[in-house]
Amino acid sequence: MPNKRSGGGLSATQQAAKFLGVSVLSGAVLAGIALPAFGALGLAAKGSVESFDELPANLKTPPLSQRTTILDSKGSQIATVYSRDRTVVDLKNVSPYMQKAIVAIEDSRFYQHGAIDLKGVLRALNKNVQSNGVSQGASTLTQQYVKNVFVEEAGDDPTKVAQATQQTIGRKIKELKYAIQVEEELGKKKILENYLNITFFGEQAYGVEAASQRYFSTHAKDLTLPQAALLAGIVQSPSRYDPVNDATEATKRRNTVLQRMAEVGDISEAEAAKAQQAPLGLKVTQPKNGCITAVQGASFFCKYVERVFLSDPVFGKTKEARAKLWNQGGLTIRTTLDPQSQQSVQSSLKDHVYKSDKVAAASTLVEPGTGKILAMGQSKPYGYGKNETEYNYSVNASMGGSNFGFPTGSTFKPFVAAAAIEEGRPANQTYSAPYSMQYPATVQTCSGNPWVNDGNYKLENESTTEKGPYDLKTAMNKSVNTYFVQMLADIGMCPVVKMTNALGVVQGNGDKVPEVPSSMTLGSTGLSPLTMASAYAAFASRGMYCTPIAIESITQTTNGKKKSLEVPKSTCSRAMSEKTADTINTLLSGVVDSGTGQQAGLSGRANAGKTGTTDERKNAWFVGYTPNLSGAVWVGSATQKVKMTNISIGGVYHAQVYGGDTPGPIWRDAMTGALQGKEAPSFNLVNIPSNNPGRGNDDDDDDDDNNNGNDDGFIGGLLTGGTSDGGTTGGDNSTGDIGNLFQGTSNGNGNGNGGRG
Repeated sequence: MPNKRSGGGLSATQQAAKFLGVSVLSGAVLAGIALPAFGALGLAAKGSVESFDELPANLKTPPLSQRTTILDSKGSQIATVYSRDRTVVDLKNVSPYMQKAIVAIEDSRFYQHGAIDLKGVLRALNKNVQSNGVSQGASTLTQQYVKNVFVEEAGDDPTKVAQATQQTIGRKIKELKYAIQVEEELGKKKILENYLNITFFGEQAYGVEAASQRYFSTHAKDLTLPQAALLAGIVQSPSRYDPVNDATEATKRRNTVLQRMAEVGDISEAEAAKAQQAPLGLKVTQPKNGCITAVQGASFFCKYVERVFLSDPVFGKTKEARAKLWNQGGLTIRTTLDPQSQQSVQSSLKDHVYKSDKVAAASTLVEPGTGKILAMGQSKPYGYGKNETEYNYSVNASMGGSNFGFPTGSTFKPFVAAAAIEEGRPANQTYSAPYSMQYPATVQTCSGNPWVNDGNYKLENESTTEKGPYDLKTAMNKSVNTYFVQMLADIGMCPVVKMTNALGVVQGNGDKVPEVPSSMTLGSTGLSPLTMASAYAAFASRGMYCTPIAIESITQTTNGKKKSLEVPKSTCSRAMSEKTADTINTLLSGVVDSGTGQQAGLSGRANAGKTGTTDERKNAWFVGYTPNLSGAVWVGSATQKVKMTNISIGGVYHAQVYGGDTPGPIWRDAMTGALQGKEAPSFNLVNIPSNNPGRGNDDDDDDDDNNNGNDDGFIGGLLTGGTSDGGTTGGDNSTGDIGNLFQGTSNGNGNGNGGRG
């Protein structure tokens, strides 16, 4: 019961008179008799009765806010989140000592009186006059419960909370009317149960179960006499009698409760004396609220789940409605997170990248054919301290990620290849692919207005030895930039736009990938690991793209009753033909077998993937998959200011970082652990006839394509994709920093190589 304050400079006599007015009104309401109409008090009372009659007949009791539990796919707890830490329990699950203690100290005549205790009113009035102030109130447990309902309904709105607790006659009248209703409808035991579940016990604990756990690490049903007395004593002033911060005051208050229990006959004097000598015996459990406490490094996934809930209309038509449901809590959210996969991702990240490194790494695993997010982690832990971050590098900005995502480099090239094959280009398509070339003079776009190389933009390959002509398989293995720009010029940008749209590929800020050659071929535009893992999962599932999902089911508990809530579903649609997907799988299998991704290859199971490294080595990627798991790994600086040359990452020195030598091994180890004990299905590989016109000036002995070539292939390459006159690209893929947070978008002309192998 809160301490009453002296109000507005009134004298002790005036305060007592004010209190008497409320108390007399209480008795009048109960007895149904007329109030004396004399003097100021009578007029005030008359006005109060009219206000009383105008109040709504029923008290609207909001569901009590409770903690929400987030589970992984196996049912193990990831974290609990709550606006108020509360677990509602039945009265039968509350210790009899606790029931007696709270009644004895707060309302010892609880079972004898109605909603208002007239004897208590007179007793309080007498003591207040004697103390020359308002030292004692006369609120019954029922009235206190009603006031707590008002506070609960106010939520975290400070204005509404103030209105719910203000010491005015108007509020008291409202409280009295609803107390009468509650007494009639609920009965004493239910009122006591509701009171014990709603009231605040300090230390962020709402309700007796949470308080029992917080102070004694036990359940409410197991509270001993001294423990129950301590908790009952806290209620009057949770800050003053907080046993964690003031054991002396808390002990005095506990002993007062014990003495009162003896006075009313709940316990004997001997029991009270013995309990008063007992130590407080605190065994405090620190509150674990929020995703920051998530296990196995799943904090970022936990926050992603929260963001999904607060943004998806399935949980409420408005932002306010969704937030209200989230804060109300009482939810059990079973997610898609696979504990084996999550542990593997975190272990791999920890092994390869230190949280204190100049760069960070993020990895996400997705299940092909379902869109389920099985793991999500990063090298810098969730938090606000040194070498920690609250930004989720795996997701888009709207879900707590970077402003724009991160340039993907050559991991974008399979999208171009898939678009070309869908357009009817052969799987052994050949282009001249010189070491250096100008961008084409024009490239068709979806709008019909061609992109024009008005900046004399030029691009080149990673190595001077990379000189075509090349067929698609060789170009993919070696990640030849000029080959894929020639392919784009051949088919135009619209097929690539259609393909990326079908694969859910958007920039980190949610915008479409711009129709400029560097974005459409070389990955100069920022994307997120989740976007890339989900898109590559469509290759694994033979062309079916499924939108990513994180929530399997939600059960809400309200007033002891459980109901299932609707949850977002993955939408699966065909992004490409099975033949196209099988062809890409065949091409990308070559990358991990003998191309740029050899260090990432898995043993004992079919796997495919693609490396990517951006200009100045500010980003390195590996995105790969098996038929039953897809994963993306990014390594780089969130601010895009670190060039990964002459750098130590995870204790390993790198003269230059490549997609294959840093993200690749992270992917390999994460996938290996995630897939341990799982089936190892095969891809539906296709036969791609060799059309390699010769090795040209390429002296890379690791090339797995040993065809000596033929004149037809060479001429065909020149005819279909020879070098265009007129364009060059300007050097590097500069990335603007937005408020020193994450990289900016590529410039409008798309100049810059963007993609490396």
